[in-house]
Amino acid sequence: MISTKIIKGIAFCAAIILIINCSTTSKSVRVDVEADPFEKLSDYHFFTGIQNNLQPNAGVLPYDLITPLFTDYAEKSRFVWMPDGTSAAYNSKEVVDFPEGAVLIKNFYYNHDAADLSKGRRIIETRLLMKRPDKWDAISYVWNDEQTEAFLEVAGDVKKVEWKDKLGTERSVNYVVPNKNQCKGCHEYKGELMPIGPKVRNLNYTFAYEDGAKNQLDKWAEVGYLTEYDNSIEHPKVAKWDDASSGSLHDRAMSYLEINCGHCHRKEGPGSVSGLFLMIEEDNPLNMGICKTPVSAGKGSGGNTYDIVPGNPDKSILVYRMETNDPGARMPEVGRSVMHEEGVALIREWITAMEGGCQKSMDEK
Repeated sequence: MISTKIIKGIAFCAAIILIINCSTTSKSVRVDVEADPFEKLSDYHFFTGIQNNLQPNAGVLPYDLITPLFTDYAEKSRFVWMPDGTSAAYNSKEVVDFPEGAVLIKNFYYNHDAADLSKGRRIIETRLLMKRPDKWDAISYVWNDEQTEAFLEVAGDVKKVEWKDKLGTERSVNYVVPNKNQCKGCHEYKGELMPIGPKVRNLNYTFAYEDGAKNQLDKWAEVGYLTEYDNSIEHPKVAKWDDASSGSLHDRAMSYLEINCGHCHRKEGPGSVSGLFLMIEEDNPLNMGICKTPVSAGKGSGGNTYDIVPGNPDKSILVYRMETNDPGARMPEVGRSVMHEEGVALIREWITAMEGGCQKSMDEK
């Protein structure tokens, strides 16, 4: 027989555990746009339960992009949170218009074995983009080796990462956590820091939510995170860069170039002086780099003359800068230290399929 004291003791312990668990899971998200960033990621309460499970708290909505930015083969887990009673406004061309207090939460991680996800993952950093009253603010948190917490990092960091890819190949990279200035280098739009990915055309697809699959735009509207949206009409949608069924070779190439290069190489971006514009809507061949000589490339030209030579990726500066790992020549400048093999293969295929070459222009020189 179990004594009454033991039974009461067990009941008391169970009650304490229940109280602790309830207090952990019932904490609401804490965001103060007027205050300095928290020292620990967990202080925001974006996630409940075990922190590295990335289980979203109430109001923290997961999302994904049709074509995402490449970052040294890191996987990404994205979430958005907005204060009660606020929402983003639909914008058909640029990033949706987020309200003050909105936070975009992006976690960068590597699966230990991409062919066997049961072996777990290592989260490297969590980046927040917070909409303060007068501007967006980029805030980075680096996870400890124990994977129990992420801590504020302003100056940047470098982490050696090793993993196995889906083919069982051992891979490694020196993953760079950018400092605040480097964040603005990619996220600059008209001189201000802005998000890159959450545009209507890059959100417009079905996501597997816990309560069922649904188009992300419909879901955002359903939970009150998107206004001025009409689900009865057709909305813009980019091609998925690595899915041939999602669009033409040109559409997939431009989708890839926009998310990886277009944030700088556009009329409103820091790369505008180059005259190379890589947004999806660009239809001027010269602006896209076809038979265009660079304004200033230096060793970044790789000894080539034109940004893109139709039919000849090996003579195209664009391909050279995507392939090289030389810090003084590679593109993008921030966010990669190794070549994105699959992305480069797509751009090579796209250029190879072009007709005409630049022979006439070369003869005139």
